[in-house]
Amino acid sequence: MIRINQLKLPLEYEKEKLLQKAAKILGISPADILKIDIIKESIDARKKPEIFYSYIVDVTLKSGGSKREESIVRKKKDRNLSISHEKPYCLPECGTAPLAYPPVIIGTGPAGLFCGLMLARKGYCPILLERGEDVDARTRRVEAFWKDGVLNPASNVQFGEGGAGTFSDGKLNTLVKDTFGRNREVLKILSQFGADPSICYQNKPHIGTDVLSRIVKSIRQEIESLGGTVRFLSQVTDFRIKDGKLYALEINGKELLYTDAAVLAVGHSARDTFETLYRHSVPMEAKAFAVGLRIQHPQAMINMSQYGMEECSALGPASYKLTRQTTAGRGVYSFCMCPGGYVVNASSEPGRLAVNGMSYHDRAGENANSAIIVSVTPEDFSHDNDEKNPLSGIYFQRELEEKAYQAAGGNIPVQLYGDFISDCTSDHFGKVRPAFRGQYGFANLRRILPEALSASFIEAMEGFGHMIKGFDCPDAILAGIESRTSSPVRIPRDETLESAVRGLFPCGEGAGYAGGITSAAMDGIKVAEELIRRYRPLKEKTGELEG
Repeated sequence: MIRINQLKLPLEYEKEKLLQKAAKILGISPADILKIDIIKESIDARKKPEIFYSYIVDVTLKSGGSKREESIVRKKKDRNLSISHEKPYCLPECGTAPLAYPPVIIGTGPAGLFCGLMLARKGYCPILLERGEDVDARTRRVEAFWKDGVLNPASNVQFGEGGAGTFSDGKLNTLVKDTFGRNREVLKILSQFGADPSICYQNKPHIGTDVLSRIVKSIRQEIESLGGTVRFLSQVTDFRIKDGKLYALEINGKELLYTDAAVLAVGHSARDTFETLYRHSVPMEAKAFAVGLRIQHPQAMINMSQYGMEECSALGPASYKLTRQTTAGRGVYSFCMCPGGYVVNASSEPGRLAVNGMSYHDRAGENANSAIIVSVTPEDFSHDNDEKNPLSGIYFQRELEEKAYQAAGGNIPVQLYGDFISDCTSDHFGKVRPAFRGQYGFANLRRILPEALSASFIEAMEGFGHMIKGFDCPDAILAGIESRTSSPVRIPRDETLESAVRGLFPCGEGAGYAGGITSAAMDGIKVAEELIRRYRPLKEKTGELEG
């Protein structure tokens, strides 16, 4: 195949134009081309409002094979032409070590689901344990919570089938370098289970909460059809360890599930699980993360800044990515930007409140929102009495979330940015109309964030106002607290991806090895590969339970 980089076409183009443009670049007839595979599609808006699609494509010729392809590339002497050697992803060959019990996966977020799917496809009959409900029951539970404020700690925006990413924009971009093809495999699988095939090549692909919920259900059903088991409302409440090796998991405080290998894919909010691991002296360490506030602007304003027009149906609502280094040396950046989305109550513990952003597939909401978050390190949140405690980041998160809960009587605390600067509580909205999922009330968010973080937030916002006109407008709506940006702990693993406690395989975002849907799914595949290399498949064998 011949790879063409930077093939540009106008926004409104017919499909045959791609074929014709590729043929023109290669100096051949369109009839000579067997097929064109789009590898990447991005938007070139550097000369807005004149905007183009920019493509990377692989071209397969009808005849001549690799020799003709190499001849064309050699003669053209075009730096945008090369021979593509991309190979399809494949799982490794199975190992020979016997398994007495099925591998167990703790958590059904992206890491757990993709790990389970890979193992099921190779005949390992995995058992997936999920503390929350299936995605249909969970969706009803969450919508009821947003309406009446009654929280179920076991099933909410953070816990349940699909993990925390199920109630988000379903963004699929990642900064993880993909030399093994796992990223493309994740996108391919998601499209196979119901996502639009365009996610496989779009520069910033997304699925949307409404579509993602159907996809995770389909993946679970596939795991079950291949001999796997998925158990809901099944929380791991203890780990049975002997001589440095895990041999069983306690379920709901009363049931033992024996296993030789357990994948710990619990997500970033499984604080009680981290506390249990800490009691068992499983090696863990506090890690840096970031906290901040959600901000809402009119989507039309963001479109104008990015595309030079308020409405552009061909492109969809615009997104942005902002970063700033403050004079205090803190990194401040936008995170989980949701075009046409909503700010949601994403709490998971009674008496504590956290927010997140969410978009549906059509991204048709009036507002754009994102988190503006400030980096924090263990030096910021470790006190004298917990300097060496790996859970000190969790205590810091909880302290912020308790203040957020109290600030507006259990509702999402909101404030206009101008009032945040003035350190006073807002009493009305301005030109930006609120877009929330969950009840909200006015409060002073300066009383929630530590003052050093507020100062960095304001300094960065002033800079962002020069990058996107109106970003720092006084009427922009803030909400807090955005505290679940990533896991506050890391559970070390060796070159075989195993913890110091043998038989325990830390995985995904909760263990500190991912930062979003795609990277978590990729890490789930990576752990599955290691188990496949090591163990022999179980085929029809099932686990044993002891009451």
